[in-house]
Amino acid sequence: MNGADTVFVFISTVLVLVMTPALALFYGGMVRRKNVLSTTLHSYGAIAIISIQWILIGYTLAFGSDINGILGGFNFLGLNGVGFEPNADYAGTIPHQAFMMFQMMFAVITPALISGAIAERMKTMAFMLFMLLWATFVYDPLAHWVWGVGGWIRNLGALDFAGGDVVHISSGVSGLVAALVLGQRKKKETVTPHNLTITVLGAGLLLFGWYGFNAGSALSVSDVAFNAFITTNTAAAASAIAWSIGEYIHRGKITALGAASGLVAGLVAITPGAGFVSPMSSIAIGAIGGFICFFAVTILKSKLNYDDALDAFGCHGIGGIWGGIATGIFASKSINSAGADGLIYGNIHLLGAQLIAIVATIAFAAVMTFIILKVIDKTIGLRVSSEDEQAGVDVSNHGEEAYGGLS
Repeated sequence: MNGADTVFVFISTVLVLVMTPALALFYGGMVRRKNVLSTTLHSYGAIAIISIQWILIGYTLAFGSDINGILGGFNFLGLNGVGFEPNADYAGTIPHQAFMMFQMMFAVITPALISGAIAERMKTMAFMLFMLLWATFVYDPLAHWVWGVGGWIRNLGALDFAGGDVVHISSGVSGLVAALVLGQRKKKETVTPHNLTITVLGAGLLLFGWYGFNAGSALSVSDVAFNAFITTNTAAAASAIAWSIGEYIHRGKITALGAASGLVAGLVAITPGAGFVSPMSSIAIGAIGGFICFFAVTILKSKLNYDDALDAFGCHGIGGIWGGIATGIFASKSINSAGADGLIYGNIHLLGAQLIAIVATIAFAAVMTFIILKVIDKTIGLRVSSEDEQAGVDVSNHGEEAYGGLS
C-alpha cells in the first residue's frame, strides 16, 4: 500500500464530491427563480439516494465478480469484503474502501446530470425514484461493462479513462430521452436564466472538482495522473475559447453563459481520453468539442425542437460521443502504456472499439431510460400539472421560495 497514492485518491474523492453541489449551482442559475430549489434538490437528492444505493447494491453490481461480461456479482453486497486491504484487480496501492468511495462519487453525479434535461417540469418524487432505478439498471451495468474486470467493453479494448461512456454519454442520451418523453415546458420560448452569476460560479467549481475526476482516475501519483491534470485544464480552456468564437460568429457577442458552457463541454470531451492523449492533442479535442457542442446546443436543438432544458444532451451527450471518438484517434501508448495507440498512430482497431462502445452505450441507456420513465409514469406520474408548472415546482412540490416571496 502506498500512502501518497491513498492521500491522492482521498483528496480526489472529495474533489469529485464537490462537483455535485457545483452542478446544482450551474443548473440552478439557468432556470427561472421559481424552480431553483427543485433544480438544486435534484443534485443533492443524488448525493443522498445514490450514496445508500451504492453501499447496498450499486458497488457490487459495478465491480463485483464478473457475470458473463454483463454485470458484477453479489460478492460485495452491502460492502461485504470491502475493507482497508487493497483490491489488486482495481487499485493495488490504495485501500479497497478508498477505491469504492472514489467510484461512489462518479455514481452520484451521473444521474444528477440528467436533471438538466427535465428541469422545471418533472415531479420531484418521480425524479428521485428515477435516479434510484436508473443507477441500478443503467449506470451500474455500464460501469461494469467498461471498468469492471471481465466487462465486455473493457475486454473489447475500448478506452474510457474517467467516464466518457459511463458518465457523460449515458447521462446525456438518457436526458434526451427524458426530455422527449416529458414533452416541452409551457412557454419555453420566454424562459431566461434567473442568475447567471450562480451558473458561472458553478462552472468554476466544476472545473475545480474535475481535476479530481480526471487526474484521480489514475488512482496513483504518477505521470499518467499529471498528464490527465494537464489535458483536463487545456481542453477546458480550448473549448471555452472555441465556443466563444462560435458565439461571436453566430450572434456577434460573447456571453458568460456561453463561456461557462464551453468550459464544461471541453471537460466532458477530454474525460474519456485524459490519461491517454497528449496535451497538444487535448487542444484539438477541446476546441473541436467546443464547436460541436455549441452547434448542438444553438442550432441542432432549435432545428429538432426538443426541450433539453439545460443542455444535458448538447454538452454531455454530444461532448461525450466526440470525446470517445477522439480517444480512438489521439490515444498514444507513449502517454499511457496501459492504453493503446489511436488512429493517428496507425491503429484503426482502437477507433473501431470506441465506436462499438459508444453505440452500445447509447442504445442501452436510451432503451432502459425509456422503460424506466414509462414505469414511473404509469405509477406515480412524471410531470407536474399545468397549474403547478405555472406556479413553479418550488412552491407546488416543496412549499418554499428561494428568494423570500419575490415573483
